[in-house]
Amino acid sequence: MMLSIIIPVLNEAESIGKHLQQLTTLISGQAEIIVVDGGSRDNTLDIVSQYDVKIINSASGRARQMNAGAVVATGDTLLFLHADTILPTMVPDMFLNILPNPVPTICQWGFFKVRLSGQHWMYRVIESMINLRSSLTSVATGDQCIFVARDLFEKLHGYKDIPLMEDVELSKRLKLLYKPHVIKQAVTTSSRRWEHNGIVATIILMWRIRFLYFMGVSPKQLAKLYLS
Repeated sequence: MMLSIIIPVLNEAESIGKHLQQLTTLISGQAEIIVVDGGSRDNTLDIVSQYDVKIINSASGRARQMNAGAVVATGDTLLFLHADTILPTMVPDMFLNILPNPVPTICQWGFFKVRLSGQHWMYRVIESMINLRSSLTSVATGDQCIFVARDLFEKLHGYKDIPLMEDVELSKRLKLLYKPHVIKQAVTTSSRRWEHNGIVATIILMWRIRFLYFMGVSPKQLAKLYLS
């Protein structure tokens, strides 16, 4: 198959069924779906097994899980999808149109614009700022569903094995080689963290983490801050 969608999961029983239902209906056999479990202790795997997807196990850690999924993927293009993110409805046709086989140089990698699921007006401001920043810097976060030609991903040895900022780190390496293809149709990602921790507090935390990463603080230390 041309496209492999790789989804890292860890204790996602609350939402993974709904998202896989939407995804499998949307894809309808036009792409390979690989779910990589990092050691879930709830019934995530029981739910996932109800769908027509490939399931593999991996050591925990989003970077490790996505790399493990890439190893078994058969597609020429890899799309990394978070378990709480929903692709736009036109995605199968979109990839057939912009990513023919083989992938042209102009589309070696890219990402989507993002929309947060919450209805508060502040989410519209936040997502606009995220989209503006990523368009200007050519650096994406995992919520924006980074996709990359498999050959290029392998050439760069995949995601760096770090506990946080693996998406930013990969984007920075990719953009040195090719300009990203930014898809205007937005993916919708859960605003659950913002809702749980508070919008303002989460904004401050995210910008603090990005600033500290820019200043050279290790991803291991940043992960502790992010999970605190």
